[in-house]
Amino acid sequence: MKTLFALFAACAASLSMSQSAWSADIVGNAKAAETKVAMCVGCHGIPGYKATFPEVYQVPKLGGQTAKYLENALLAYRKGDRTHPTMDGIAKSLSDQDIADLAAYYAKQK
Repeated sequence: MKTLFALFAACAASLSMSQSAWSADIVGNAKAAETKVAMCVGCHGIPGYKATFPEVYQVPKLGGQTAKYLENALLAYRKGDRTHPTMDGIAKSLSDQDIADLAAYYAKQK
């Protein structure tokens, strides 16, 4: 049992460290995101837009959010910690660099 606990603790520490390493190694490029935002604007680019699948859902405004918040949200969708049918599919298709670029792009907007 101690060995299993030690293994679990080591895995948890490794995951925590890899998240920190991800943040330190990847730098978002807002300019590069200009070609990547097409998948976002259909919902997030319409002021006051409400999606109706799977239920009526107020789509949040992305512009002006902090890059860290946006990165964390996309990573959570990709990992499955946050769920929404559309966002799950989109986030799983994004690389770490895509996420950093999109976060940088939207953080610069108001």
